[in-house]
Amino acid sequence: MDTRELERRVREMIEPVVSSLGVELDYVEVSKMRGRLLVRIFIDKEGGVTVDDCEYVSREIEAILDVEDPIPSSYVLEVSSPGLDRPLRNPDDFKRFSGRTARIITKAPLQNQTFFVGDIETAGDEEVVLLMDGGKRVAIPYSIISRARLEVNI
Repeated sequence: MDTRELERRVREMIEPVVSSLGVELDYVEVSKMRGRLLVRIFIDKEGGVTVDDCEYVSREIEAILDVEDPIPSSYVLEVSSPGLDRPLRNPDDFKRFSGRTARIITKAPLQNQTFFVGDIETAGDEEVVLLMDGGKRVAIPYSIISRARLEVNI
């Protein structure tokens, strides 16, 4: 089974339980690390996630994974928050953080550049519009986004 399929199965299995705990399941990531699988679960909630939230959710997820046994080998489980500079992975993420500053890297040049920093002005189903310094607007199709994160403004 490939890691994407495993991510999907784990997500389906744990999402109802995580939601019942009062937190949102942000993202599931499975990767290989030193011959073992690393299962990373990112959670979020209004007001932010605490270490206690991560510990509690980790125990609950561990119990489910032990019973359901969807992972065919030994693995390491990590539960954490997406952080202040959280990744933006899909249109819903961009919509949720409308008005915040994002840093986007594209796969192909757009207006002769591949790196953009600006406030998320609008986020539709096909593209996000950033308002950059100087009032310049740029519409970036999701299909060409390589990486996107919230920018931490300190």
